[in-house]
Amino acid sequence: MTSPSLQATRAQPHMNSAGVDSILLGTFIALLMLGLIMVFSSTIAMGSQDLNTNTSHFWRQLVHMILGVSLTAIVASVPVWLWQKLSMPLLVGAIVLLLLLLFVGIEVNGSRRWMSIVGFRLQPAEFAKLAIVLYAASYLTRKQREITKFSKGIVNMAVVLAVVGGLLLMQPDFGSFVVMVATVGLMMFLGGIRISHTILCLSVVGSAMALMIVLSPYRMRRFTGFLDPWSDPFGSGFQLTQALIAVGRGEIFGVGLGASIQKLYYLPHANNDFILAVIGEELGLIGIILVIGLYATLLHRALIISRTAELVGRVYASRLAQGIGFLLVFQAVINIGVNLGVLPTKGLTLPFISYGGSSMLVCCIAMGLLFGVDRQNRKRDTSGTVRTASSARTSKRNAELGAVL
Repeated sequence: MTSPSLQATRAQPHMNSAGVDSILLGTFIALLMLGLIMVFSSTIAMGSQDLNTNTSHFWRQLVHMILGVSLTAIVASVPVWLWQKLSMPLLVGAIVLLLLLLFVGIEVNGSRRWMSIVGFRLQPAEFAKLAIVLYAASYLTRKQREITKFSKGIVNMAVVLAVVGGLLLMQPDFGSFVVMVATVGLMMFLGGIRISHTILCLSVVGSAMALMIVLSPYRMRRFTGFLDPWSDPFGSGFQLTQALIAVGRGEIFGVGLGASIQKLYYLPHANNDFILAVIGEELGLIGIILVIGLYATLLHRALIISRTAELVGRVYASRLAQGIGFLLVFQAVINIGVNLGVLPTKGLTLPFISYGGSSMLVCCIAMGLLFGVDRQNRKRDTSGTVRTASSARTSKRNAELGAVL
């Protein structure tokens, strides 16, 4: 019978006892470099009526990236068990920030999502999403034996989601709410909740989201604009029509790096929410496939790292790696879907690529956590830990999902 440690070694052919996961590191670097290039391209004429060169956004993004990579290295060096102990304080801190946002937040385009701290504009929702992943990983580790019981395993987590989600919706930030619920939901599924409970939760959450869309006039306008953006191309469908024009102009190989026309005051938020449309225009279908491939690789490596941790009995590390992978990729999927007209417009950035300090720092911290789990996996396991039945079920589901991806 093959030992868990040997199975873990075989599960990660691109990893060794020293260094880092080379594929994950390469993916991380590629996303950062692509983001820096595209931020420069999408903002080079921003704020200049005569289209003179503007590099201020590029330099700010470079500073954000350097700070983010520094945080990645620092977070990766922190023992994973310490994050488990800090999960509750970090969640409480995130809730406090979301509460403060309601009173001291800066309103932009009808949403109160930012606050200013010593001159730096902070978006608490980004930190809240990461905090909820840390807490969910800790919760699923502590509740392994009770996760199959609806009242004890699911209701408590649902209450926490309702509190954080309610504060997000008050901003309003429906996109972050969807990412958070989807991430925690899939973490709980892989954590071992029953299929019947999963179907029930999906039904309740789906109905609640549909109700929120119907009862909110601005969400309803966005939804109807998504269904037929060309019916009101200068109103509710303006962002989507301009994004589709950009992607259509790019065809297969693109019009060339820096040659986008849509970014010149036609496409709103070309440097953050709709930066993929600029990628599609300048780099074509090939560029979009490259972006999708990078995120797919990131999720695949996260699931492999998670499975390796599971096989040697490190349950919290396994849940954390799953959560980080889902958090980053779910947000990317929604952003890509919005840019391609597959999903209604949402104000979500493309991780590592879109312009923005809070998004960049949080995404880099998340990668630091993933690299930290990877670093822990490389240490020789001398504890003789045996997997529980719950962790065995999770490992099987995780392996099946990894095989699909």
